[in-house]
Amino acid sequence: VIRAGGEVPLGATDGEGGLQQIATARLVPIVDVARPQAPTGPTVVELPGRLEASARAPLFARVSGYIGKWTYDIGARVKAGDVLAEIEAPDLDQQLFQAQSDLATAQANEELSTVTNQRYQALLPNATVSRQAADEKASDLAAKRAIVRSQKANVARLEALAQYKRVVAPFDGVVTARNTDVGALINAGSAAGSELFVVSETSRLRLYVNVPQAFLAAIKPGTTARAAVPEHPGKSYTARVTAGAGAIDSATGTMRTQLEVDNARGELVPGSFATVHFEIPPATGTLTVPASAVIFDRSGLRVAVVSAEGAAEMRKITVARDLGNTVEVSTGVTAEDRVVLSPPDDLIDGDKVLVKGQSPDAPDTRRAGKRGS
Repeated sequence: VIRAGGEVPLGATDGEGGLQQIATARLVPIVDVARPQAPTGPTVVELPGRLEASARAPLFARVSGYIGKWTYDIGARVKAGDVLAEIEAPDLDQQLFQAQSDLATAQANEELSTVTNQRYQALLPNATVSRQAADEKASDLAAKRAIVRSQKANVARLEALAQYKRVVAPFDGVVTARNTDVGALINAGSAAGSELFVVSETSRLRLYVNVPQAFLAAIKPGTTARAAVPEHPGKSYTARVTAGAGAIDSATGTMRTQLEVDNARGELVPGSFATVHFEIPPATGTLTVPASAVIFDRSGLRVAVVSAEGAAEMRKITVARDLGNTVEVSTGVTAEDRVVLSPPDDLIDGDKVLVKGQSPDAPDTRRAGKRGS
C-alpha cells in the first residue's frame, strides 16, 4: 500500500489550510484492485495421497515347529498355492499317529460291540437273554459308534492342521516381507510382528486421499484423476475414484476417499507418497477473487470494494471453495466491483482510497457514464 503525495515544491502553499490538504492527501492509501472473474473452466486441485496394495496378506504359522526350508525371498513374484516355506513339526506328527491308533482301537471295539449286539438281539425272541441285557448291548454299540465318530473327527482335525506345515501364497503377488530363516523356532499364532511372510498384490494399487469437504460434491465414484510420484518426475498415472468413507473426519474436515490405479508395469510401489490432481468444475453462480483480497477477522470473511466515490466498502462474502491462490465466492460481490488486493490492516468501511494509476483529482468515468445515461 502506497500513500498518495510526494515532495511539496517551495511556494506551492503558504497557509495552514494548504498544509492540511497535503497531509490529508498523503494519508489516503493507494491500492491495487481487480474485478471478480467468472470461472472459465475446471480448476486443478492437488491433494496428497498414499498408495497401498490392492490386497495384502500377512502369513502366520498355524503349527509350532522349526523352519525346514524357505523358497522365496522378498521381491519374488509368486502364484497362488506356491510353497513359501515348510515347517518341521514332529510333535504334530506324533499326535496324528496317536489319533490314528486311537481311531483303529475304537473301530475294533465297535466291530465287537456290533457282533455282540446282533447275537443278543437274535436270542431275545426265545427268552434266552433278558430284555435288560439286550438293551445294554444295543446301548453299548451306540456308544462305541459315537467314540469312532469322535476319533475320526480328531484325526481329520490333525490332518488338516498338518497341511499348515506348508506356508503357501494365498494369491498371485509379490513377497514384500520375509521374517524367518531356516532353523528358526516357530510358535503358532497371529501376534503382531510374528508373520513369516507378507504377500501383496501389486498389479492394481489403491490410492487413499483425504478430500476436503468443499470438494466432496465434485469428487464422486467414477471421477478420474492423475497421480504423480516423486521417483518418476514428469510422468502421471490415471486413477479412478472407487469409494468414499461415507463420513467426514471431525478432526480434519476431510473424507477418506479410495482410488484405483493400474500398476501392470510395476512402476508404482505400495506405501509410497503420491500427489493426486483433480479437475474440479466451477460451482454454479460463483465468482473468483484473489485469496489476498479476503479479510478474516471477528466480523467474518469480507472483502474491501472501492465505491464510485473512491471510498472503501467492506462486503461480507460467502466462500464456496478455497482454491489456494483464488477463492470462489457465491455471495457478496458482483462482476462490476473493484476488489482491493492486499487491503491495509487499518482499512475500515468508508475510508478514502486511491486506485493505483489513477490521479487523485481524476473523475470516476464509470460513475459519470452511468449518471449521463
